[in-house]
Amino acid sequence: MSENKASNRMWGGRFASGPDAVMEAINASISFDRKLYAQDIRGSLAHAAMLAQTGIISAEEEKKIAHGLNTILSEIERGDFTFSTRLEDIHMNVEARLAELVGPVAGKLHTARSRNDQVGVDFRLWVKEELQRVDAALTGLIEAFLTRAEEHAASVMPGFTHLQAAQPVTFGHHLMAYVEMFGRDRSRVCDAIERLDECPLGAAALAGTGFPIDRHMTAAALGFREPTRNSIDTVSDRDFALEFLSTAAICATHLSRLAEEIVIWSTPQFGFVRLSDAFSTGSSIMPQKKNPDAAELIRAKTGRVNGHLMALLTVMKGLPLAYSKDMQEDKEAVFDAAETLDLMLAAMTGMVGDMDVNKQAMKKAAGAGFSTATDLADWLVREAGLPFREAHHVTGRAVALAEERKCGLEKLPLETLKQIHPAIHDGVYSVLSVANSVKSRTSYGGTAPAEVRRQIRAWRKRLKRDATRAKNR
Repeated sequence: MSENKASNRMWGGRFASGPDAVMEAINASISFDRKLYAQDIRGSLAHAAMLAQTGIISAEEEKKIAHGLNTILSEIERGDFTFSTRLEDIHMNVEARLAELVGPVAGKLHTARSRNDQVGVDFRLWVKEELQRVDAALTGLIEAFLTRAEEHAASVMPGFTHLQAAQPVTFGHHLMAYVEMFGRDRSRVCDAIERLDECPLGAAALAGTGFPIDRHMTAAALGFREPTRNSIDTVSDRDFALEFLSTAAICATHLSRLAEEIVIWSTPQFGFVRLSDAFSTGSSIMPQKKNPDAAELIRAKTGRVNGHLMALLTVMKGLPLAYSKDMQEDKEAVFDAAETLDLMLAAMTGMVGDMDVNKQAMKKAAGAGFSTATDLADWLVREAGLPFREAHHVTGRAVALAEERKCGLEKLPLETLKQIHPAIHDGVYSVLSVANSVKSRTSYGGTAPAEVRRQIRAWRKRLKRDATRAKNR
């Protein structure tokens, strides 16, 4: 067979000659969609079994096809398979090799399907598996946070707004804020799996098929909840890829916020944490430097993940129904975002697990900037019966006086405080210390150590419950 006829085989008799080299280069996707080989073969095995079950092909033909597909799977996994750009994509590479192994019966495998629904099922399977990996990685990260939060449930630190010291909190409470963020990421992952859990096989090119196929059989065989319900939407849908990228971008943003805090906390000016050598690098010229490069790279890689989301949104925004070749641009974005997010999650889990926390530096900083001023205002409301606005004004005068004297609020003499407002008595000192301020914040979700420990216990129960449900599915 001539080269032109060989390269033309997949298109049939419509084209007299093969593609130009440039067209071949821009059209081929095998350089990246080979990553879908396992899902492609899995989908083809399910399709062949269904064709045999419905009598569209014979049991003997299905047996030959299945043997050939499993042989190809072994070849790819051993590294013995040769991928060809002339065959465009993973589907045609597998089909061409299948023909070499089992002969003309290989051509029957494509009965009642198109590459449009074939790539849909391959890609959904891959994204579903990646979401499950992300869920496991997020669970590991949350567990690392819970361990450190329990260790530091009573370790005081400054809480910030506008990156200015605001009120004292505990380091455990601060870490639990990230548990909530990554918990929502897990929720988004589960929601995304629920929405994509529909099988595209049987939609064919865009209109379905006249063959008596059983779409529920292939859906069940591939672990999908059910088949898709509209063939046009099926082959043109990439919401599942967009949702994966959106979930990845939000999660990466949370990782980036934490990375930024680690960068700040590890500076000598803060000195709250020290990263291990495993997640730091030195300087080629300044021997004293210990740079938080892992955190900085997580912060930077977030832009890469966000960029992939915007790229695919832009690809999809102008496409008429149903399938267009533009949609081939979906996979590189998702594959790279997934690989990037996996690495970010692994690096952050490692950093959280082994960073050294300087409790003394945090405690010292927690008392700076008159961080218990709100506690004084609240005390004036509770104990002296002042309206909050008046209490706020009185507290402001106390802060100005402490600032003038270059001391903390707790160092102001009682006589001085009584001059600001006569209702103040010595009981006020019970709220002006950082430790007492933190202990007093006992509202649900507050920073009091007892409340932090309660939330840690609740999260551990939730993770255990989720693990049990996953095992029973």
